[in-house]
Amino acid sequence: MLEINNIDTYYGNIQALHDVSISVKEGEIITLIGANGAGKTTTLMSISGIVTPKRGTISFNGEVISDKKPDDIVKMGLSHVPEGRHIFPYLTVMENLDLGAFLRKDKAGIKKDLKHVFELFPRLHERRNQQGGTLSGGEQQMLAISRALMAKPKLLLLDEPSLGLAPIIVRQIFDIIRLINKEDKTTIFLVEQNANLALKVANRGYVMENGRITLEDSAQNLLVNEEVKKAYLGI
Repeated sequence: MLEINNIDTYYGNIQALHDVSISVKEGEIITLIGANGAGKTTTLMSISGIVTPKRGTISFNGEVISDKKPDDIVKMGLSHVPEGRHIFPYLTVMENLDLGAFLRKDKAGIKKDLKHVFELFPRLHERRNQQGGTLSGGEQQMLAISRALMAKPKLLLLDEPSLGLAPIIVRQIFDIIRLINKEDKTTIFLVEQNANLALKVANRGYVMENGRITLEDSAQNLLVNEEVKKAYLGI
C-alpha cells in the first residue's frame, strides 16, 4: 500500500532522513520506533506532504505522492494524526469533526462515520458542543484521531498517540487502534516512543537512529531482540 524508497529529507541544509526505505502492506499495523530526534516525525511529515524529500520517492497504492500537496494526499485516502494533536482549540468537537470530513461530498457516508466515531469514543459525543481546547489531553487525542477518521482514510498515520497521557487512557487509545485496524480494515503506520506498547500492537516494526533505518523485523522478533530490549524497552 505504501512504499518509501530511499528518501532523503532536509530542513534547510540539515539532513533529517538518510536513505530511508519502508513498506506498509494493506491491512497491517507497522510501527516506527526510536529515540527523540531520530527522524520519526519527519518520516510521517514526508509521507503526508508537509515536507518534501529531496531524493527518493514515496508511493501510495502505486501512485507517487512525494510531489503532491497534503490536501491531494488526504483525498487519496491517507490521514495524519500529528504529534501534539493539533486540534482547533476554539472550535467545538463537532466543528473539528466536520473539518475532518471537509474534502468529502458523501453526506450519508459522513453521517454514518460521525456515528461510528461517537461509538468509538462516547466521551466525544458527550462533549460534542464543547470547545476542543477545554477537553482533557486524552479527550483531545480522541478528537484528533476521530477528526482523521472522518476523512475516511485507507491508511492512518499516528504520531505519538500515547504522549502525555495517563496509562488508563493510553490503554483505551490502543484498544481503539486495534479495533480501527481489525474491524474497519484501516491500515495503520504508528510512530510511538513507548516501544513496548507499539510492538505489542504492531505486525512489523522498524527501528530508526539518527535519520536512518537500522533494523526491520516482525514486531514479535523485535520484542525479544537484545539490542532493542536494551535501547528501547528498558530491559
